[in-house]
Amino acid sequence: MRYGLTTLPLAVLAGLFLTAAPTGRADDTKAEVKRKEIGKNVYLETQGEERRVVVKAYVCLREGQLEGLLCRKFSKEHEYVLAFDGDARHIHAALLAARAKPGSPVQFEPKFKPASGSALKVTLRYKKDNKEITVPAQEWVLDDKAKKALQENWVFGGSVFIPDPDDKTKPDIYLANLGDVICLCNMEGAMLDLPIRSPKRLEERTYQANTDKIPDKDTPVEVILEVVPAKKEK
Repeated sequence: MRYGLTTLPLAVLAGLFLTAAPTGRADDTKAEVKRKEIGKNVYLETQGEERRVVVKAYVCLREGQLEGLLCRKFSKEHEYVLAFDGDARHIHAALLAARAKPGSPVQFEPKFKPASGSALKVTLRYKKDNKEITVPAQEWVLDDKAKKALQENWVFGGSVFIPDPDDKTKPDIYLANLGDVICLCNMEGAMLDLPIRSPKRLEERTYQANTDKIPDKDTPVEVILEVVPAKKEK
């Protein structure tokens, strides 16, 4: 089942879209930045016409092969750089309010089809020695094949809902909540994935943590998600 507006409480959705209403100010750089909490550790920021999603996370891994960039707490911290304590559905809802359009997660059968959806700029913000540092998320990921940092933007595949295998009377499970929030390896349940082939088998993985660029474990990090305008997509 695809993600739709009826999946979340109407009160939450109403708050999202009211908050995200345009201010009518011509110069967004001078407009006031407004932040609304959508769910635990998930926020929608508006500044004039601009909208962005901010997720409060923390560093959980600094070295080794990677399956992804951001996972849910207590899920896949052994192969993701960042983890957040919250509900991935709130990130999805905030992205919708930020004008992101979900496409489809990766498909492997009958033939490979990469994830699709709005391209998203992912930026990381943290503090070091009382100084605020902001970097592209790609800097924390090394491409073994290319011998340089990741070049691709992520896309909003949107994950999927599946019936609870243990109790059909319970609400459907949003697969990204099992861990795959922002992936590097192609995952069928990913919310954000790369729009290219990126194998998930351990012996075929191509990405690893760029240890020299990643701050100490448990460092708080804000993950900022912004829609890339269509004319700027690669």
